Amino acid sequence: MTARMTKILNLINENKKIEVSKLSDLLGVSQVTVRKDLDNLVEKGLICREHGYAVLNDSEDINNRLALNYNVKQKIAKHATQMVLNGETVMIESGSICAIFAEELAKSKKDVTIITNSAFIASYIRQYSNCKIILLGGEYQKESQVNVGPITKICANEFYVDKLFVGIDGFSADSGFMSGDLMRAEAVKSMAESAKKVILLTDSSKFNNHGLVVLFPLKEVDYLFTNNTISADTKALIESSNINLSIV
Repeated sequence: MTARMTKILNLINENKKIEVSKLSDLLGVSQVTVRKDLDNLVEKGLICREHGYAVLNDSEDINNRLALNYNVKQKIAKHATQMVLNGETVMIESGSICAIFAEELAKSKKDVTIITNSAFIASYIRQYSNCKIILLGGEYQKESQVNVGPITKICANEFYVDKLFVGIDGFSADSGFMSGDLMRAEAVKSMAESAKKVILLTDSSKFNNHGLVVLFPLKEVDYLFTNNTISADTKALIESSNINLSIV
């Protein structure tokens, strides 16, 4: 994503809805140029278009979460792809940063097999021929485009991989890493039972949130990738918990 597209995405995030003409004025480029950038953002599922306007996706839509802090998430995701070997099979759960990670992994040209419960991720990277996708079954959550429930657990138990990549919704120094959805949390825990290592991907803003349910206590996480605005106290706590911390 270009620097200008990142600025456009940030402006849309701030305003929720903004005129193409205003974006043109703020960025000092033609409306034709702005529209081309907006078309690229729409193609990536980050925004939607209305006549004369660029609009943030619905707040309950995964595309909305995808657009939030996109540039930071992309840097984290790209750095984390170094964990995956050519020819490896990995599990990836359904968070927005995980979708970006899956795309960065696909763009790395590695031949990989991705096991996921996210129909969104399966669709998001469908054009990459180097990625084989195994979609776990289950009860379909329409807003997040993810499969959950007992069928997902049964499907996940049929596999065993070295690495599971997970996003989080919040953090507690006492309880550990948190999720905002009980059903999705249960699905991730089932997937973790079928993986040797749990690897978390999160932008540091999530450390300021709490969350609804505990996803993993600190002792159950092996690696964590985040950005450099993580607080000193949180960094110290994570490192003292024997989690391999990687900051971008």
